[in-house]
Amino acid sequence: MCKTSRDWKDLTATIGDYLAPSMAKDHPNLPVVKAEGCYYYGVDGKEYLDFTSGIAVENVGHRHPKVVQAIKDSADHLIHGPSGVIMYESILKFAEELQGILPGNLDNFFFGNSGTEAIEGALKLAKYVTERPYVISFTGGFHGRTIGAMSVSTSKSKYRKHQQPSWLTYQLPYANPQNCPEGEDPEEYFPEQLEREAKSLFSHQVDPEEVACMIVEPILGEGGYVIPPSSWLKKIREICDRHGILLIFDEVQTGFGRTGNWFASQTFNVTPDIMAIAKGIAAGMPLSATVASKELMDQWPMGAHATTFGGNPMACAAARASLSVMKEEKLLDNANAMGEHALSKLDELKQKHEMIKDVRGVGLLLGIEIEHPQTKDPDGELVMKILDGCLEKGVLFYLCGNAGEVIRMIPPLTVTQEQVEHGIAILDEVLTDLEGGL
Repeated sequence: MCKTSRDWKDLTATIGDYLAPSMAKDHPNLPVVKAEGCYYYGVDGKEYLDFTSGIAVENVGHRHPKVVQAIKDSADHLIHGPSGVIMYESILKFAEELQGILPGNLDNFFFGNSGTEAIEGALKLAKYVTERPYVISFTGGFHGRTIGAMSVSTSKSKYRKHQQPSWLTYQLPYANPQNCPEGEDPEEYFPEQLEREAKSLFSHQVDPEEVACMIVEPILGEGGYVIPPSSWLKKIREICDRHGILLIFDEVQTGFGRTGNWFASQTFNVTPDIMAIAKGIAAGMPLSATVASKELMDQWPMGAHATTFGGNPMACAAARASLSVMKEEKLLDNANAMGEHALSKLDELKQKHEMIKDVRGVGLLLGIEIEHPQTKDPDGELVMKILDGCLEKGVLFYLCGNAGEVIRMIPPLTVTQEQVEHGIAILDEVLTDLEGGL
């Protein structure tokens, strides 16, 4: 750890010497020495309110004491598996506890290390058990950066540039309520549109009997925090059932209380055949899971998939502790209450600031869409100015959307009303300052 800010300045000069641009060139490369609860503590001595949760990871807050203790206790006994070669208590107990919060008959797990790995597992499982070659995803979705996951990701074309995946996949339009024609009910319009689009796809491009699965984010994440009508997700389920297609929900970002339920599947009352979960699963430790029914998993034999580090003993111990904290501290209730309060405050900002095109959210997954007040175009450059201004005043937000036009507000589920109001007040100040210069 750097002892002085000058040490840090010297060290940052070497970032390009050691780290690939794809790892180091993000926003804002904030130099920190510690994190706790809803805060980062900077090398500069400042306290930063974290409205990113490490990108929807630290749902129980940074370094929750019970999680830290669980990691220490595990390290005293066992650091590495590998699962299958040996077997250990934390992975089996966590699997049992996880069964209790998942929807439907999703009760069997393949543990990995990251969201992308969970997606890869889900796609492989679907292809293996159906013996069908093709996958359908939805425009604007983001599912990861490995070749299989990238083949179903369309949130930004630059993610595929010069590395187009070899898997042939097909896309259907995602249901964005902002694109609903005036006078139409989104709950009726988008299912009908999907029915037409799917019929056209199956008639002209791919026979449904060759489609292994459809994969969808129940709420669009990287693509802009778009919240579809529940009827649209139900229509996807219906189309899949009609043609023997497996339905995969990518709940990497929406899982573990982020939407005010354990999973967005429960928020929308639609149960997939396979689910990919990660991020908030283990309070910052690398862990993920491909989830399905035992009946489905039993068709995926040993050797069809494998892992060295997946289901790590320490990560599973952290996940158990995190799950316990969420229940004991009633964090789902807090996510709903604080999310509703934040959305009402953001609605007030929308009325006040012309550059805010839309605010939307479910639980503590909140998006603030920014447009240029004169041109009305999506304005990613303006978003970066807003993020920098908020950071200067001690609040860390992040961005998403095709043009980087949406501000993500995803604080830990432990966030208080005072913290919510402070962060939004800072956002208000920055928007006011910027409006004076436009």
